[in-house]
Amino acid sequence: MTTVRSQVHQNMTGFYTEGKVSSNGTILIFENSTLNKVVNVLTFGMLLLTMISIGLSVEILKMKAYFLKPKEAAMAMLAQFGIMPLASFCISKGLHLERIKALALIIYGCCPGGTFSNLFSLAIKGDINLSIVMTTCSNIAALGMMPLLLYIYCQNYRGLEKLVPYLNIIIALALTMVPCAFGIAIKHYKPQHVLTMRRVSFSLLGIISITVIVLTAYSIEDQMLLVLSADILTGAALLPLTGYMLGYAMSKICKFDSKCSRTISMETGCQNTNLCLTILKVFFPPQLIGPNLVFPFVFLLMQVFEALLLILVYRCYKKTQTRSAKIHRDADVQPEAVQLQQHHEEAGTEEEDKEKLNIAH
Repeated sequence: MTTVRSQVHQNMTGFYTEGKVSSNGTILIFENSTLNKVVNVLTFGMLLLTMISIGLSVEILKMKAYFLKPKEAAMAMLAQFGIMPLASFCISKGLHLERIKALALIIYGCCPGGTFSNLFSLAIKGDINLSIVMTTCSNIAALGMMPLLLYIYCQNYRGLEKLVPYLNIIIALALTMVPCAFGIAIKHYKPQHVLTMRRVSFSLLGIISITVIVLTAYSIEDQMLLVLSADILTGAALLPLTGYMLGYAMSKICKFDSKCSRTISMETGCQNTNLCLTILKVFFPPQLIGPNLVFPFVFLLMQVFEALLLILVYRCYKKTQTRSAKIHRDADVQPEAVQLQQHHEEAGTEEEDKEKLNIAH
């Protein structure tokens, strides 16, 4: 791994980079090697906790059921590794992003699904079991698909394909299968411990995430504005939204029901941000990535914001639809009630006439 990183470091000579540059041309970010190592360890820890959380959500029997009818899962995989990588490439070209920015965007687009998609699928009343299966399968398939897609799309940027440490990425993806398998085993053999482990893993993930954000912001300092430029904010906003929209559209074209389509939409637009962050932070020299390391955090914020917006729109639509159905139902019931009341009044009049007739006799 060290050899590959050294090779990447050598290949970047003469390559355009951004950041605070010293008099000798070195980018000043994570100058403290100890701090750099700490952030690397914490970043990889975030990824491992994410994969454990994915594993804890998997139910083997339900996965078997979807494997026997793989149409939805196959469609989701096509959307995940077809729409998002292509969209990230098109957006980077359309916005004329510089090569390091384009690299970050393409890596993010080639990542598999993340755990947020499961929460969003639940919130939008999708198929949560399908979402979990899709997340797990996409993370397993990423072992081969992600390096392949990175190689294909990086070919269009001069020299960029030589900078990507494909072997390290494959090793990292293979290592992430261990905590995922651990989580699956706990869910299957010790289900009584799942709730406790989820709470612990999410708590640790939250603490570590905040720590990494603070340390990264401290290292970047005044270079933050270089990252939060209009082109990056635009790309970060367009990519998840494209995934949500096209994932839903492709599902409807394939004539899937609305529940399944909403699930595939969330799964397509939500990426494994921790994996993207780990690849950028651990497997690339800090002199190469520079302040662009905060890209994954910007992508995450946009992905969550847009998903919550879509969920809100859907909930408002369903509420309006329910209210409209109630009004129509009340309108249909009202004439029947009037007819029934008239019937009772007529029946009451007949009874009165009979009583008067009896009194007369």
